[in-house]
Amino acid sequence: MINEKLISRKKPTYPINKQLYDYLTRYNRNIKIPIFYDDLLRFSGSVTVYDKHENDTLWIRVYYPEFEQKEIDQSLKQMYNILHGDGTDEALDYLIVDEIDYCTFGNSKPFRVKIRNILNDNYAYIYVKKADASRVYGLEFEDILSPNRIHFLIYKDTLVEEHVMGVPGDMFMEESLKDLPKVEKQRLSKEFVKFNERSTLRLLGDMRAYNYVIVPTYDFDQVQYRIRAMDFDQQSFEGKLKVYRPQFFKDNYPFVKMVQENLGEKSIEQYKKEERSALAKRLKGSHTRINLLMDCMKNDHISTKENIENLKLDLVDYTHDKNFKQCKNMGEILQVIFDFVVRNYESSNAFIIR
Repeated sequence: MINEKLISRKKPTYPINKQLYDYLTRYNRNIKIPIFYDDLLRFSGSVTVYDKHENDTLWIRVYYPEFEQKEIDQSLKQMYNILHGDGTDEALDYLIVDEIDYCTFGNSKPFRVKIRNILNDNYAYIYVKKADASRVYGLEFEDILSPNRIHFLIYKDTLVEEHVMGVPGDMFMEESLKDLPKVEKQRLSKEFVKFNERSTLRLLGDMRAYNYVIVPTYDFDQVQYRIRAMDFDQQSFEGKLKVYRPQFFKDNYPFVKMVQENLGEKSIEQYKKEERSALAKRLKGSHTRINLLMDCMKNDHISTKENIENLKLDLVDYTHDKNFKQCKNMGEILQVIFDFVVRNYESSNAFIIR
């Protein structure tokens, strides 16, 4: 298990450089928005937000001076409409801002905004954060290389993200895991193996139970599960390979135990290969876009020299691929991982017509 002191709780925020901005503009991520993260910091009061069990959630509900509240609400509704709609003002009269919460815990210190449609009482959340290059790379890799799509926008130093729906992993373990029938535990075990492999291969770190969600999908008389990351701050930063492997976090142990009880070694290896093959196909299918993103990352600074050197050694030991020794930054390390995955996929499928 990982000693959590190894994880950098105070990871520095890395600015988004011009090359990454140009990439984001090309793919419609860099769009002018009507309000900035720093504007939301001007709240004048707050109250603690508790969960249904009266536990402190580490979020506070914030309030603004009356003369500013109306302008802030209007800007947040416009931001929501840019993210989820066509950006016009036609629907704004039917939207209201119910809540603005601020998280006092973690690196990104986000604002969570609840937007409600008064015509049908449906609501959705958006998150406003300080832009960080690490997180932007993580969001892009999630959208391109995972089974999940995720919408976000960036403008100058402000990042806006959609809400990732699902049950937080720690809550699911506490409230639902023990009551699942065996067949559903087997399906969830399969998904945890794939999630673990996916996080490792793309160097998405710190997937403790509260940093991902469980998404059940109902299909006739059965339930399938997907595990989705919802925190991307630790993309390609840490220097220990174990930090990129969810199986080594102690609060994921109930899932690890579930896998051990429900899957044999051959099944585990099969699901790992399936995930590596899926990643290889996505890399090959998004060749132009992923190459542009990797070029940005290879020309960027998103970690420390010590972390880079330590991770290279771990990866050489894990893969026996000596190409890692030549890497000078995290982008080059990730490129070697992707090349390794694609090369092994192609050698295992030499019969496929190309």
